[in-house]
Amino acid sequence: MNTPRLTSLDQVVRAVKARGRAPRVAIAPCDEEFVLRAALQAAKEGLAEPILLGDMNRTRAVAERLGLDIGAFELQDCPDDTQAVTLAVDCFRQGRAELIMKGLVATSAVLKAVLVKDAGLVPPGGILSHVTVFDAPGRAPGQAGLMLLTDAGVNIRPTLQRKVEILKNALAVARSLGITRPRAAMLAATEKVNYPAMPATLDADIIAKMADSGEFDDAFVAGPLALDLAVSPSAAAMKGVAGPVAGQADILCTPDIESGNILYKTLNSLMNLTLASVVVGSRVPIVVPSRGDTEHSKFASIALAAYIAGGPQ
Repeated sequence: MNTPRLTSLDQVVRAVKARGRAPRVAIAPCDEEFVLRAALQAAKEGLAEPILLGDMNRTRAVAERLGLDIGAFELQDCPDDTQAVTLAVDCFRQGRAELIMKGLVATSAVLKAVLVKDAGLVPPGGILSHVTVFDAPGRAPGQAGLMLLTDAGVNIRPTLQRKVEILKNALAVARSLGITRPRAAMLAATEKVNYPAMPATLDADIIAKMADSGEFDDAFVAGPLALDLAVSPSAAAMKGVAGPVAGQADILCTPDIESGNILYKTLNSLMNLTLASVVVGSRVPIVVPSRGDTEHSKFASIALAAYIAGGPQ
């Protein structure tokens, strides 16, 4: 069954609501303002049913200070933040939750709990990666408007093989959003291979050639591509760069976490875009909000995770 192509984050939210059942999200630790606000907003909008895990004394104090009512939620007292994260993973393994959201704790603590071998959440050979979905700025009227960015939050300096897996994770998210033939750009500072001075250009070229041989099924992959050549048809035409990805990429794959994080924060801080972000690659979608994310971005991230958790439409 083909998934209708979603063209905005608002459509993602509506798609989750249309299912008529809010997935349960285990939130740990929950004793922080932005976490509680996100939980209540998601519950109010029918996107998710929160399970709050953490220090309940602190949680109730924060809720009271903010005038928030958490009485309708499942609460589980766990003063130790690391243990609360482990309990969130257990909630998923026991079928009590369908997604996980991190509170005010290091992302690495959540990923460590998910990656525990006995948890069985990550397929053999698979990796976790960070995928951001956003409404593409500047797209012409009538063009599909969702774009993806990866990896801005998990893999620091990925090897060639890790970049392949990061791309595969992003392609899976794109296809779940109805992008049947995703167009992925392997970003670099130039469209020419410049090795060894710029190793990312060689990795991008190899991955593009892998795509040509059918490694990524029906996806289009091009690289190396500078950012302007990936997103601007006029820039691509001016430089004589042609192909199905040039100027119309759906997925932007950055060469390392530094460039990914800078691009993410440019979209967030300078362009004020709403960014929906999840960590994928395991059986459970993981919401990993940053304190710098806007309320809209946190809300959209829960919606995206809930959408992915619901499976094919």
